[in-house]
Amino acid sequence: MLELVILGLVITLSPLTLVAFILLLAAKGGIWKGLGFILGWMACLVAVIAAVILTTGGDPPRQHTAPSTAVLVVKALLGALLIWMGIRRRRRRGLPRKPPTWTGWLDRMSPWAAVGFGAFMQPWSLVAIGAATVVQAKLSTVGDWLALVVFCLLATSSFLVMELYAVLSPEAAAARLGRIRTWIDGHMDQAIILVSLGLGGLLLVDSIFLLLA
Repeated sequence: MLELVILGLVITLSPLTLVAFILLLAAKGGIWKGLGFILGWMACLVAVIAAVILTTGGDPPRQHTAPSTAVLVVKALLGALLIWMGIRRRRRRGLPRKPPTWTGWLDRMSPWAAVGFGAFMQPWSLVAIGAATVVQAKLSTVGDWLALVVFCLLATSSFLVMELYAVLSPEAAAARLGRIRTWIDGHMDQAIILVSLGLGGLLLVDSIFLLLA
């Protein structure tokens, strides 16, 4: 389950989603929109995990069977996808980027629309890796179930902290989160390249090793 903990941290620190949430908090009615985003984000994670558990029954497929091999192949392909994304980002580093289309309608977004926005902004390649990891997990103890809860909380933790900060100290939060956003904008390419190549390489090597074992 350590893999889920690490993955939860990677998901919550995804640069694009951090910037999106900071911009959402800065929009008109940002506190309520931020809450809607968090609810949509969390609901999406829980739904994916619940769907996997309902499918597997909390009992992973036996090694060297077709289902087990299929999961490892999927994880290897996801690792290769992350590596490709990292290489592609590295080649395009320094080129001017167009702002995402959603930045123009954050002020007009309702809290209910923010729920869907939170689901939309999921880093789906990382969520898919988490789902594949849950398929391989044997949920036989309280600790195993607790690890799933920790994964969901970790994957949402950065948004929960920023939301709470904005509620308790709105002016200080606006200033500090603005500086954080500026820093992320200046280091986004490096972060995406490092995480994509590192996590993708680890996932690919581990999956291939288990396939050949």
